[in-house]
Amino acid sequence: MRPARLTSPLTTPTGLRTAGGADPVVLVAHGSRDPRAAEATRALGRAVSAARPGTPVWTSWLDHTEPGPTEVLRGLAVAGHRRAVLVPLLLTAAYHHRVDIPAAVAAAAQAGPPLAVRVTDVLGPADGTVDHALLTGLRRRLGESCTGRFDALVLAAAGTRDAGARGSVGLVADALGAEFGVPCRVSYASAAPPATGVAVARLRTVGARRVAVAGYFLAPGLFHDAVAEAARAAGAVAVADPLTDAPELVELVLRRVDERSGRCDERSARRVSASAV
Repeated sequence: MRPARLTSPLTTPTGLRTAGGADPVVLVAHGSRDPRAAEATRALGRAVSAARPGTPVWTSWLDHTEPGPTEVLRGLAVAGHRRAVLVPLLLTAAYHHRVDIPAAVAAAAQAGPPLAVRVTDVLGPADGTVDHALLTGLRRRLGESCTGRFDALVLAAAGTRDAGARGSVGLVADALGAEFGVPCRVSYASAAPPATGVAVARLRTVGARRVAVAGYFLAPGLFHDAVAEAARAAGAVAVADPLTDAPELVELVLRRVDERSGRCDERSARRVSASAV
């Protein structure tokens, strides 16, 4: 993760430098060298802001793109805010959620005025539940990419070595398959088998004639490009685009913002307030 830099006070999307109104929302994406990924995150931020007038919405990245979450949180504290809600734009609760985001929040507490930060759940399954908005967003993207019927699905994800995170991807695949009434298998672009081309080929081997691929990605980039190329080479009839700023994803982000329960969130707010004083 990129080291944090403390900069001058940040301005909100409406140009104000002082606190007031709703608590600001800080969206934190993984980050990518591919500029399309950062633009997709900004588009999601604009959509969230439009859906929640009066709430300052910030976009930040853990790597490759500025600003980082620590910089944004410090700027908000200097601008006079006392609370903020941080939403991890992540589809699994793996290393970045467990390590990088808490480290960024802790770094923001090391200097400047106190700021209570409530960190929400990731956008993927929380407590073993797949949010309906996530499924509806995946359905939307599949419908945009596949005009005909399909008899099997592959849910293509970026990949992780974390077994619990892979389990959550499997929950989404099971739920998506149930939505369409077809078998749905998981694949990964990196870190874990099977690769997307392998998953498509296996389904075709056991009799599936039209296999579609749902992209379990928030933004375009090299991983999604590789998934699409491998899927088509293996005979997939369609590959869905990433979720980007789909209305259902905006709905899910705002639901996370509005959730007030959760022991992890409460601990984060207490810890940051206490350590920043």
